[in-house]
Amino acid sequence: MNNIAHWHAEHVNFLRLLDILQKELDAFHHGAQPNYDLMVDIVSYLRHFPDVHHHPREDVMFSCMAKLDPSLSIALERLRQEHRVIAAAGEELLKTLNEVTSGAVIARAVVESIAAMYLVYYRHHIASEEEEVLPRAARLLSAEDWREVQAAAPAWRDPMFGDKAEVGYRELRRHIALEAR
Repeated sequence: MNNIAHWHAEHVNFLRLLDILQKELDAFHHGAQPNYDLMVDIVSYLRHFPDVHHHPREDVMFSCMAKLDPSLSIALERLRQEHRVIAAAGEELLKTLNEVTSGAVIARAVVESIAAMYLVYYRHHIASEEEEVLPRAARLLSAEDWREVQAAAPAWRDPMFGDKAEVGYRELRRHIALEAR
């Protein structure tokens, strides 16, 4: 799989998780009992894998692209900033969900607001990368640039969508398989 196809596949996986998170948030909004454990698993994964492995590589990709085409610098810096915003929003959402699962009473509007902000930022961010960045990266970056991008984060194995799901993500992976039916 080439670099762009790999990036796109990761984005598709992240969007699948955001869709499930949205369904749980919709249930919550309509007064039903969402699956908080599932929500925690989704946000934990998104805080772990993309924030630690995917986004650092993107940041290096953005730097390489900005050197090759300085007209992209402002848009790419905005995307780098969004990585920090998404990480902070994800951390806040994870903290809130963990408090709820620990028995804390938190106003419905507070949980919805935090989750909605996270979902909106993340979806918009992925859409921007898919539409604006990946096609340009395919044209601009050399094999040497891609090696630099790959070296930006430690070697990784996707703990959920890889060949073997880690124990903590098996239930979430099972849920995704059920959703696909």
